[in-house]
Amino acid sequence: MGRKSSSNALSLTYGRLQHHSFFRILLFLLGLPVHIITFLLFYLKKQKDPSSSLNSDLKSSLVARGIKEELYEEFKEQYERKHAFFNEKINEEKMTVEINKLVEDRVEKLVSNEMNEIHELNGTKPLTYTTYFLGLLENTAFLIVSFIPGLLMYILLGLYSNAFSKFIFERLIMSIFVITGVSVLVFTILYLSPFDPAANLLGESATKEQMAAFNQMHGLDLPYLNQLWNTIKGIATFDLGASFTGNEDVATSIANKFPVTLMIAIFSLLMAVVIAIPVGIISATRQNSFLDYAFMFIALIGLSIPNFWQGLIFILNFSIKLQWLPATYSPQNWLSIIMPVIVLGTGLTASVARMTRSSVLEIINEDYIITAKAKGLNQRQVLWKHAIGNAMIPIVTVIGLLFGGMLGGAAVTEKVFNISGIGSYIVDKQFIPDIPAIMGGVIYIAITISLVNVLIDILYAFFDPRIKSKMKQL
Repeated sequence: MGRKSSSNALSLTYGRLQHHSFFRILLFLLGLPVHIITFLLFYLKKQKDPSSSLNSDLKSSLVARGIKEELYEEFKEQYERKHAFFNEKINEEKMTVEINKLVEDRVEKLVSNEMNEIHELNGTKPLTYTTYFLGLLENTAFLIVSFIPGLLMYILLGLYSNAFSKFIFERLIMSIFVITGVSVLVFTILYLSPFDPAANLLGESATKEQMAAFNQMHGLDLPYLNQLWNTIKGIATFDLGASFTGNEDVATSIANKFPVTLMIAIFSLLMAVVIAIPVGIISATRQNSFLDYAFMFIALIGLSIPNFWQGLIFILNFSIKLQWLPATYSPQNWLSIIMPVIVLGTGLTASVARMTRSSVLEIINEDYIITAKAKGLNQRQVLWKHAIGNAMIPIVTVIGLLFGGMLGGAAVTEKVFNISGIGSYIVDKQFIPDIPAIMGGVIYIAITISLVNVLIDILYAFFDPRIKSKMKQL
């Protein structure tokens, strides 16, 4: 039963995608080995199909009844009237060719209409390659035999047979285009920048021969398009190359610095969610109260404090004066992560708290909330069952965007606490400019933000059933 439903789902998805010319061509190319064999089988079956001979008989019957001559005279009369109206001279040879084409098209249409009527009366469908292939897709044995040669086609059909997998797949494809566009733009800016990596690294005492050798070794003497192609090819093959300084592998360097940035970002996010959402809800439900003013005043202060100043104040007080916490980050000491998390999470917490308050205030004044209250539901039921879910859409958006920015590296916070993360890595490399390292950092940021955006879109559907319904209709 499960296999049958799966094959039916593939068949339905294939039939739906056939209405789009792009997917029709793509499915044919992805499943080319399967289509070649099935088309040969279809051709043999078409020759033996009774409807084929019936089609020929109908066409012969129309010809025998003189329908072609009637149509020819009709089209000829129309052709002559049109040219007479515009005072145009008639080219007999051209007129004959055009009228014959119109006649053939009309005869084919008449035959097609009669065949459709016959199939409708008999409860059958015309034999076309699409209908033939759809029938094969419902056959489990055919799926098993053709699975390996048609693997790419079946993967695409599998992805598009489910609304959520289709949604995620399309978002990932869009992300690839975004990453490519960002890569081209950043590389072009670096190429046109006045900075000279050879001069910056080798120093003013370097000779022209040394600078030329450096440029040749790193491919900086190649034309723009050649350098761009090498960069895009390296990104596609996950070979980001070696940095100009230290000749270290860029991918390895980013992989080593990613965990600490991810850890700080996640803890900062948890801090924001745990504190900001309850604070925002309390402020919204107690609008214009002392708590509301107090919470929003604190949130405004949190938004206004620069990260570097807050970090320095924390170091002066908690590290130097009180000696409670380490001044710099150390992987061996878990206490050293507390201050960076609080500093990085302060702005995030303040932003989420203010957005939560605004969003909940907007929702609780909607008509359906008033209706729920009128039905006798208490404030807690109305809030948690009806208001919070709908209010979460803008909140999730803000959290996702800010979290994506933190994953891109909070350079100021990392510099203040001497954290060897992604942000400080990109800042250190950009003034050389160390092109492979910068490109690696940019690709990392583009990938992380794209994935976070995909996650945000999925959470939209989780919190709002209306969005889930629209996704299924796409």
